[in-house]
Amino acid sequence: MNDEQQDLNTSQRKPAKDTEPGWERSVLEKLAYGALREQRSARRWGIFFRILFFAYLTVTLGALFDWSWAGKAVERHSALVSMEGVIESHGAANAEQLIGSLQSAFKDSNTEGVILRINSPGGSPVQAGMIYDEIVRLRAQYPKIPLYAVIEDVCASGGYYVAAAADRIYVDKASLVGSIGVLMDGFGFAGTMDKLGVERRLITAGTNKGFLDPFSPFNEQQRSYAQAMVAQIHQQFINVVKKGRGDRLKESADLFSGLVWTGERSIELGLADAYGTTESVARDVIKAETLVDFTERSSFPERLAKRFGASLGSSLAAVLSTGLHLR
Repeated sequence: MNDEQQDLNTSQRKPAKDTEPGWERSVLEKLAYGALREQRSARRWGIFFRILFFAYLTVTLGALFDWSWAGKAVERHSALVSMEGVIESHGAANAEQLIGSLQSAFKDSNTEGVILRINSPGGSPVQAGMIYDEIVRLRAQYPKIPLYAVIEDVCASGGYYVAAAADRIYVDKASLVGSIGVLMDGFGFAGTMDKLGVERRLITAGTNKGFLDPFSPFNEQQRSYAQAMVAQIHQQFINVVKKGRGDRLKESADLFSGLVWTGERSIELGLADAYGTTESVARDVIKAETLVDFTERSSFPERLAKRFGASLGSSLAAVLSTGLHLR
């Protein structure tokens, strides 16, 4: 065996690096450090997901329960209730919540007066009538607590129906006030269907079950009936305004025609009493500058449930394609 072969055999017999003394400890240290890093990473992710879960839980609970506090002040105050938007059973301005808000405002022992802040174009005559009747009842039950309506941008039709129940009505000179009228609207597609060659197949039990069906020819008898019904509701509206405003009204030929007036003109007609804002009425009229908001507001799930229920209940209106509104 020559020298070159001996050197090769010798090199092959040399222990590998991994087989040097202490290699077991090195491997164990690497494994331990690796496990430690994994534990730290898992702990960080665990903390992250726990924080994420609690954030989600907080948001969910906040949506399910209305945490807003229409608090009760320990000092004498002016109670504020806001009516904003279209008056409808599944909207922000609905009778159920507004009545609850008004009841809470009147019942509070430190309430010196109630301010109903209105910014509404009108809506359901039924919802408006329910709110009006409750205001009349509460004013009779709490005769020492006045209720003032403060109109912001608009108080038309159903909005004014509600305002008429107040002791006094305050406006801005540019507010839009009035629209004392009723409308029932819809569409007719009978001619369009004839042109398209579409046949309407409507089967009813009852002569007027297809009342104002938009896909059938217009029925003059049904039109007369609808006109009489709208006129009756209009008269109810007029009676409410006359009762609420009394001899302050300056009656004119177009007072109940459905026209809208500026706040300045509404004072001249007796539809409103004076200029004022929420703050000025609390400070200068009620003499209790502190405002406490008693307005109840629905959580998102509640609004969604109401809207879903209303959509089921409005199927008849969708079929008739008519809408009855105080606006």
